[in-house]
Amino acid sequence: MKFIVFEGLDGSGKSSLMSALEKELQLQSHPVYRTREPGGTPLGDEIRELILRKKPGYAPSPRSELLLYQASRAQHVDEVILPKLKAGFWVLCDRFSASSVAFQAGGRALSVRDVEALNAFSTQNLPIDLTVLLDLSVEESKSRRSRRSESTGESEDRIESEKEEFHERVRQSFLTQAQAQKDSWLVLNAALTPQELLDLTLAELRKRKWI
Repeated sequence: MKFIVFEGLDGSGKSSLMSALEKELQLQSHPVYRTREPGGTPLGDEIRELILRKKPGYAPSPRSELLLYQASRAQHVDEVILPKLKAGFWVLCDRFSASSVAFQAGGRALSVRDVEALNAFSTQNLPIDLTVLLDLSVEESKSRRSRRSESTGESEDRIESEKEEFHERVRQSFLTQAQAQKDSWLVLNAALTPQELLDLTLAELRKRKWI
């Protein structure tokens, strides 16, 4: 069993890569559980709605936003992630603790030390085996989100609607984290095709002798 987290700006292709990797691992007879943050549990999904909704007068302050994410994460770890790992599953998670550093410390300018301390508490210091960062420019992220909204008819959520400067700070935080933790991060160019991204991810797993 392995715990693999997928990070990146919205529209970077995390869901597509996770789906492709899930199928590949299942073909190799690995039990896989796929999940996401914020959310992953009934309580977490309700918290997700609170965080992402665009309702005038209801936006949480930066510190409140951080704590809401952490509450969702603590429930997620206790109720889903740890039990699945202990049961021998590979857990693939769309966003985890690095997103709090990127969005709340990088994007909202909160203290990195405070965010990391809360991450440690909410995750019980759960180690991540590999973080896959799909790096995408802010401009391309915006373009992809726009095309997605046009095709689905769904408007952007509160976080997606932030200014480009916010998303650039988020992107740079992800890259900084990856640079500081090279041994446990895999940075991929999100402009590559879905098949190329899957091939590179599988190559990394083989290099680590996990598959």
